[in-house]
Amino acid sequence: MQHRVTTRTSAAHLKDLQRIPGIGPSLAQDLWDLGYQSVASLANQDAEAIYTALEELRGQPMDRCVLYTFRCAVYFASTDEHDPALLKWWNWKTLPTRL
Repeated sequence: MQHRVTTRTSAAHLKDLQRIPGIGPSLAQDLWDLGYQSVASLANQDAEAIYTALEELRGQPMDRCVLYTFRCAVYFASTDEHDPALLKWWNWKTLPTRL
């Protein structure tokens, strides 16, 4: 995946990503800048790789909560029927054993 820094994207373009629990305008912009421009583009991706790519793109360490939110986002994008508990990013500090 090509990593690039872009100018701020319009709110309309980020709306699809903001359907993901825990993804607000800032993280939606981060995902967009990494090349993930829809919920579907996150399906079956490696959240840890996305997190590492974001640190590289921004040139600074990211809060670990971003990793947990990315895990939740990948789950949301990869699963049709969601466990309500797994739609809370803080439940992704460790990987659930039932996945």
